[in-house]
Amino acid sequence: MATLDLTEANFESTISGNDIVIVDFWAPWCGPCRSFAPVYEETSEKHSDIVFAKVNTEEQQNLAGYFGIRSIPTLMVFRESVIIFSEPGALPGSGLELLIEQVRAIDMAEVHRQIAESANEQGQPS
Repeated sequence: MATLDLTEANFESTISGNDIVIVDFWAPWCGPCRSFAPVYEETSEKHSDIVFAKVNTEEQQNLAGYFGIRSIPTLMVFRESVIIFSEPGALPGSGLELLIEQVRAIDMAEVHRQIAESANEQGQPS
């Protein structure tokens, strides 16, 4: 599966409409971003059940600002619409595969329970 370009127009529907979404925040002038791109693309072809997406931080400055992107590339992983990983830096292929294994292993029922519990403690609706 090819990577998907995310914009403000399709970001939320992509995140909420898919179980696992891995987002690469990048820019065309960024050398490490260009070096990581083939690794990211190759890995995307091995995992058809995961959405691999890219946000061009030059074109989508509002999205980059919203997520506090200060360094690129930055990988962010959403599972069931929850950010479960966010870290700057390019990963080697083996590191990206390990991250995917860890993402799949997370007990999302427990994550959602903790989110609801935290919201209740703060008096927010869950």
